[in-house]
Formats: sequence, C-alpha cells, structure tokens
Amino acid sequence: QVQLVESGGGLVQPGGSLRLSCEASGIIIGFDTMGWYRQAPGKERELVAAITSAGTRNYAASVKGRFTISRDNAKKTVYLQMSSLKPEDTAVYYCNSRTFDVWGQGTQVTVSS
Repeated sequence: QVQLVESGGGLVQPGGSLRLSCEASGIIIGFDTMGWYRQAPGKERELVAAITSAGTRNYAASVKGRFTISRDNAKKTVYLQMSSLKPEDTAVYYCNSRTFDVWGQGTQVTVSS
C-alpha cells in the first residue's frame, strides 16, 4: 500500500523559513517523480516543485529561487525547503507520487505577522 505522510507545516512570519517533509511507504521515491503541490482557500491545487527519478528539479515561477526540493532515498523522504516566505505562500501543502497518483493528507503552512 502506497502512503505519503507530510509534516513540518506551521505558522511563520514573512521572510521566515520552513522545511516540509514527505515520508513515503510502499514506493521507491528514487524511481518516481515526486511533487509538492499547494492549495490556498478558494483556489485550485497548483504544482510548487517536482523532482524526477533523474534528479531534475522543476519549480513554479512564484517560488523559484526561494524553495528547494530534495529527497533522501534511504529515508524514503522528500523535502521542501522554503525560504523568504510570503503571505501568498499560505496554503495546505501536499506531497504526490506521479506514478501511483497518491496524495498525502497535507500540512498547513501559514505565513503571517
């Protein structure tokens, strides 16, 4: 059974940083394209960042230069390091396995002073 569990969200001030984690079970993340998505209230879910099996990274224009996606295959964990956070980054962040089309439960990120 494929399962993704996100953690690391919280409340942070503008300009601050957070690191999200997505722990996977039932899949080999190094063989998959893993992505981070987010959904803000009243908006559609959007791709934030993705990392392919070859290690190629893609980012949404709105987060490029501020967010970094990475993975630790041994720990079966995908990370999203977020820096210089802005209020518009506030959303529920989800982890996704493209091959299995599986989603985690999400973790809330709130950027506010």
